[in-house]
Amino acid sequence: MDAALQKRIGEKLMYIVMFTLALSAMSVLMFNLVLPQISEEFLLNNAQVSWVTSAYALIYGIGTVVYGKLADRYKLKDLLTFGVILFALGSLLGLAAQTFWMVLLGRCMQAVGAASIPASAMLIPLRYFPPERRGSAMGTAFVGLALGSALGPVLSALILSVMHWRWLFGIPLFILLTLPFYRRYLGDDQGSPGKMDWLGGSLLAAAVTLLLLSVTYETIWFALGGLVSLLLFIARIHLTSFPFFPPGLFKNKTYTLGLIITFLISGIGFSLYFLSPLLLAHVNVLPASWIGFALVPGAAASAILGRKGGKLADSKGNSYLFFLASGLLFSCFILLSTFTGIAAAYIAIFLILGNVGQTFMMIAMSNSVSRTLTKEQSGVGMGLLSMMNFIAGGIATGIYGKLVDFDQVTHWNPANMYSAGAIYSNIFLVLAILHALILLVYQYYFRRSWRD
Repeated sequence: MDAALQKRIGEKLMYIVMFTLALSAMSVLMFNLVLPQISEEFLLNNAQVSWVTSAYALIYGIGTVVYGKLADRYKLKDLLTFGVILFALGSLLGLAAQTFWMVLLGRCMQAVGAASIPASAMLIPLRYFPPERRGSAMGTAFVGLALGSALGPVLSALILSVMHWRWLFGIPLFILLTLPFYRRYLGDDQGSPGKMDWLGGSLLAAAVTLLLLSVTYETIWFALGGLVSLLLFIARIHLTSFPFFPPGLFKNKTYTLGLIITFLISGIGFSLYFLSPLLLAHVNVLPASWIGFALVPGAAASAILGRKGGKLADSKGNSYLFFLASGLLFSCFILLSTFTGIAAAYIAIFLILGNVGQTFMMIAMSNSVSRTLTKEQSGVGMGLLSMMNFIAGGIATGIYGKLVDFDQVTHWNPANMYSAGAIYSNIFLVLAILHALILLVYQYYFRRSWRD
């Protein structure tokens, strides 16, 4: 393909990916606000109704790596077509649901379809952009995530003010508008079909599910089951002729360490989305509607500056963007730790630094990790990266949720002069220190290992 033509096609595809990711992110977040209404309508307890979000999250996280694996063997346009159509069918089922099992089935179908989107969003920059322009392309993708994160809660609140909660299923139907463009612009590149190790994939899915359930329900038995499934998965990929993950992928030391550092960064960054609403509710005593609006400036800033971050990665290197992101995140966590009880408007300003920093950080890490993979490993390698982000978020949620339950604690930050919110101040202080340690690890290993 002519280089200029490939460039134009790649740019068009990334704008389509941005729109698709925005709808996908909105679908993840919108239902968090309506769980009480669903519980009341179908006479469910909290544990039962929580499956509307937890089942979606589990399937979505596992599905990203499965689609990534399939993308190494089948046409990306066909996988996306399947995913988009299934996502829309799940939305239609949920829109027409009259029983809870139909709502849950609709969410599960949505998740199976939506999982094709992050895997594709990681692969399209690899296939249509040279390494020196890949950062800008990934920045465009992260703009879509930021837009969806900003608009999801606000749009959900607006819909609920005038319509029934089932109409939240209607928003994702706009994703069908992207299908003709994917069919037109995505090429017919296809890997070797080969065999699919469904047993290995099932063992990995069981390991992820059980480990996350052990955090959610605080039981050792789920953790032990997850560990056993993980050990069986490791044995499986070394014994079968067609492993789900080629063992050689993990012999790539730079890629493996990249997964670890991305896992840690994702878990730390998830505090911005999980702890900030709790802080605004418990310490600033804001109502739910105002909390949503307080989070919008940070997400909007990420959307506006996301492409700028990608261009910085291309022009000045991933290391430059990584250090810039670290500075923004460290500043955000220190400010949140020091001024925990300050007015909500200032908290919203601090969160701008954190949200932009987290977006820059994920662009730098995704771009860097992609350069450690061969073409044959790109699908499964980037799919695993997406899944690790999800696992980190799930585990971090459980940890943060337990920590905020501690009431009687003292301030660890001597600069904090506010009496309220000591536990939040302490958590953000620890996260700032962890980011400083990660920066040192990057300085001594990753900066020398990854070519910018």
